[in-house]
Amino acid sequence: MNIEYLTMQDSLIELMKQIDSKKAILDSKRPFSHEQLVRIKRIFDVDLTYNSNAIEGSTMTFNETKLVLNEGLTIGGKKLNEHLEIINHKYAIDFIEELSKNNVITLRDIKDIHGLILRGIDDKYAGKFRDTIVGVRLSDGSIRNFIDPLQLDAAMQEFIINLSNNHEHSIIKAALAHYEFVTIHPFIDGNGRTARLLMNLILLQNGYPPAIIRVANRANYILALETAQNDNQLEKFYQVICQAVDESIDSYLLMLEQEII
Repeated sequence: MNIEYLTMQDSLIELMKQIDSKKAILDSKRPFSHEQLVRIKRIFDVDLTYNSNAIEGSTMTFNETKLVLNEGLTIGGKKLNEHLEIINHKYAIDFIEELSKNNVITLRDIKDIHGLILRGIDDKYAGKFRDTIVGVRLSDGSIRNFIDPLQLDAAMQEFIINLSNNHEHSIIKAALAHYEFVTIHPFIDGNGRTARLLMNLILLQNGYPPAIIRVANRANYILALETAQNDNQLEKFYQVICQAVDESIDSYLLMLEQEII
């Protein structure tokens, strides 16, 4: 997929410079101790899982997500699938952390991420490209149909090639991968969660903490994504992702300063 880039606004460029300045401070505090890494992960696993699932309509609260992940509890009145979404997302986070030790991302990696997301929820399609046309209702009420399933193999092969040849700033690369992936929409379900995990895999590969798209910012996130898809203008979407990365770095630095990790 070829994208025509517009010159980034000064505000976005300044935000990226600010992020990289903060990242330099964070890098100066590395390596973290094993205990610090465990505690950071424990906090971010819950936050990332809750928000990514909530964006997709899960009714699990933050505290309920925390109880399922950290205490292994079953929440009364909640569906089995919502419990599986939490558990599966945690396994998928663990998986991308392992993948981040490599410099490449393969089609098999993406299918495996998706396979974890839908494991036990829809085993027929977990880790497999869809075999039917799917669409999504946009904020204006219209329906967008995604690429024909017969074209998915070629589209995803091109996606992987473009990803390996992308030498943009790491955050832009991660955001663009998210955008291109959901625009192709290769799976019948779980595309949003897989896209955000893929984005975070790229960030982790390049030394950034995972970006958390918060459910409170869902409307802005979806609007920015739709704007990119409708007008081929990605700047608002880049802004959303940059702000999420910036917040994550702030969280890391704050936890270190307060010595709560």
